[in-house]
Formats: sequence, structure tokens, C-alpha cells
Amino acid sequence: QVQLVESGGGSVQAGGSLRLSCAGTGYTHSSDCMGWFRQAPGKEREGVARIYSDGSTSYADSVKGRFTISQDNAKNTLYLQMNSLKPEDTAMYYCAAIEIAWRYRCYSGSAADFGHWGQGTQVSVSS
Repeated sequence: QVQLVESGGGSVQAGGSLRLSCAGTGYTHSSDCMGWFRQAPGKEREGVARIYSDGSTSYADSVKGRFTISQDNAKNTLYLQMNSLKPEDTAMYYCAAIEIAWRYRCYSGSAADFGHWGQGTQVSVSS
């Protein structure tokens, strides 16, 4: 059974940086698509960044140029480097995976398309 465990969240001031990690276990092969989502209180879960099996990436407009998604397949670990954080980045951050997917589905899919989820890690950015 695939399990995803996030870590690295915390509280920072605006302009600061955090690096989130997501360790995956139970895989028999690497997932085609991995992503980071976030959900703020009272808001829908939104996709932040996604990475396909060929290493290509996709970002939400709100985080382009500030966040970087990467993965270490040898360690089955997904990362999200977050720089120049803003108060509006405050949310619970989740990593998610789709085991088999075309790139289009990876980049355009909603949260419902991702079959595996971590428990989340809280990121709080103060002004």
C-alpha cells in the first residue's frame, strides 16, 4: 500500500523560505505524476506544482518563479522548495500521486484525479 508522508512545514515571516519533503513508501514502481496541493481554511484544495515522470514540471501562476518542485527517485522523495513566501501562501500542504497517467492528466487533473495523498504539513507565513 502506497503511503506518503510530508514534512518540513512551519512558521516563517514573509520573504522567507521553506522546503517541504514527501517520502513515499509501498511503491512497486515510480508514479507517473506527483504533485503538491494546498488548502487554506474555507477554500478549495488547489494544485501548486506537479512533476511528470520525464522530469517536466508545471506550476500554478501564483507560485511561478518562487516555488520549485523536484524529486529524488532513488529516495522515493518529492520536494517543494518555497522561496519569497507570502502570507497568502499560508495553508495545509499535501503531496499526492497518480501512479499511471498521461502528462495532460498530470498537469490538468483536479485533486480527485490523484489517488494517493499524504496527511499534510502546515505552512504559516506572517506579514
